[in-house]
Amino acid sequence: MRRADTAVAVAASLLISALLACGEKPAPAPAPTPPPSPAAEPAPAPAPAPTPAPAAEPVKAEPAPAPVATPAPKPAAAPKPTPAATPTPTPTPTPTAPTAKPPPEAGPRRLSVTVTGALEESIEKSLAPEQKALAAELGQVANRLLVWHLAVAKDARSGDRLDLVWSPAPPGGSGPTRSMEPVVEALRYDSQKLGKAVAAYRWQAPGARHARYYDAAGAEVEERLVGGPIREYEQITSLVKDGRRHKGVDFRTPVGTPVYAPFDGTVERRNWNFSGNGNCLDLSDPATGRHAIFLHLDVLPKAMAAGRAVKKGEPIAESGNSGHSTAPHLHYQLEDSAGTVLDPFKVHATTRAALPAADRAAFDAARAKLDARLGG
Repeated sequence: MRRADTAVAVAASLLISALLACGEKPAPAPAPTPPPSPAAEPAPAPAPAPTPAPAAEPVKAEPAPAPVATPAPKPAAAPKPTPAATPTPTPTPTPTAPTAKPPPEAGPRRLSVTVTGALEESIEKSLAPEQKALAAELGQVANRLLVWHLAVAKDARSGDRLDLVWSPAPPGGSGPTRSMEPVVEALRYDSQKLGKAVAAYRWQAPGARHARYYDAAGAEVEERLVGGPIREYEQITSLVKDGRRHKGVDFRTPVGTPVYAPFDGTVERRNWNFSGNGNCLDLSDPATGRHAIFLHLDVLPKAMAAGRAVKKGEPIAESGNSGHSTAPHLHYQLEDSAGTVLDPFKVHATTRAALPAADRAAFDAARAKLDARLGG
């Protein structure tokens, strides 16, 4: 087959495919014309060709029905919210709270102690657990009030009874020196050795700079040194005789309290061993050979130089809190010519001050209230 015939056949095939795609039947393709015979000899006369049958009328394809538009689905209506039923609340179990500690007792509190050994240990046994840390300080305060009547370390007996009305130091401390020790408002000690009870009541007289401790008759519990080095102080906090092996007497007093010469003498030295003693003075008494030593003073006047002569009762310095000192106070120490420590309460004359008659009614009313707190 020649290339032309091949092309016709391909075109016919494409036409048929197109008509089938349109839904029509293709008309029969005309027979291909045979190629002429070679001119060698004339061809015999052809036989009459049969009359071709009329071509079939092409069938008209029915138009495809127009696509019926499918209505778009309506959006589903949002469901109406159904009101939720109010759930019945399930009771939440209340956790068991730990037992709360009782609030600290307000104001002064009472403590009753039966002595069974050392005073401090007996006090500790009687204190509440949260207060036991105060036993040592509370024992010191009680001891310094009792020391004027008996030597507690050796004179206390098992079965003696101590009653206290006390309170912890307030914020910022108590008194002009801002002491952080517990404050004992009243004390009563039933002593088997003495065969009686001794008592002390803290009270501040009108116009007085400090509160002091008095017995039931209105006399001060502490003795005072006649001609001593200091006139205004809050309390004596240490003695030679209190068993603490202290070499002098400590007077708790604010910084700047005047200090006076206890005798006519001469300044022997000043400011030695400063890290421990702070500002200090040593006065010698030519008449007896004794020395008066003052420690923890405020800044010393330049005039108080070695060799300076002083008169009894002359201001020589002011109290301070210098050197190895934990609170404002004056340390007063007496030594003989050999350097032996002397007890100022055995060298000086002593006295006990009493409340003036005008103050007794107010004191007695305050004492009655403290007696009620002590337990009668």
